[in-house]
Amino acid sequence: MISAVDIRVDFPTSTGQPLTALDGFDLEVRAGEFVSLVGPSGCGKSTALRVLAGLQRPTAGTVRLNNGSRTAWMPQQDALLPWRRAMSNALIGARLTGRLTPEVTAEAHQLFEEFGLTAFERSWPTQLSGGMRQRLALLRTYLTGAEILLLDEPFGALDPIRRRQMNSWLTGIWALHPRTAVQVTHDVDEALLLSDRVLVMSDRPGRVTSTFTVDRNHPLHHQQRQEIFALLGTGTPHAAEKYQPQDVRQTNPRSTGSHNVEL
Repeated sequence: MISAVDIRVDFPTSTGQPLTALDGFDLEVRAGEFVSLVGPSGCGKSTALRVLAGLQRPTAGTVRLNNGSRTAWMPQQDALLPWRRAMSNALIGARLTGRLTPEVTAEAHQLFEEFGLTAFERSWPTQLSGGMRQRLALLRTYLTGAEILLLDEPFGALDPIRRRQMNSWLTGIWALHPRTAVQVTHDVDEALLLSDRVLVMSDRPGRVTSTFTVDRNHPLHHQQRQEIFALLGTGTPHAAEKYQPQDVRQTNPRSTGSHNVEL
């Protein structure tokens, strides 16, 4: 469904020498897949997502979306409009894409229940918790009707405990309403929990250096976690924990327990 081939992105600088964010970036995503990009800060993950969304023109390379597929972007912050109530915020994407019909409005009311937002349809964004705001932002993205969702660290603004809860919640939502998705995250455990494949990127200029297919029959993913941490240059997960005192343990729907580490 998505094909990106040999993408390079250069940005101008005050020195006159371009800053190359991506070089030789390749990506193939099949219909219905959930793919996560992980890599060091500044390696070009968000730039790659912007290229896929058509928000950033590549300096070189090609991007193709099959059958005229559309993308919808979910940014790091929820970007809810403070002067609109929750239902109005949820429908803003449908309104802008010309999909605001009685059928879509009825679908929104149904999804409010499935997204855990029942009885908050007329609430203002300031009356919602952080997790509720993120669920509302994701609901807004769903209601655009786009076949491909591009998620730029959608839960990065949440505290570690709330983030784990949102990860577990999203696995259930994805089972009910599957879409093709590409996610950017710094969180290896989040990537392994949500994804069909995890792609590891190099330092800037970014490119994909390794691909991990997630084995649903082995939900703890110990070996894959260790390999990904090694590729990211943090050594073993235990070594990485020294830099993240806020890591937490929480049971998730696919395991009896996992040691979650924020990078």
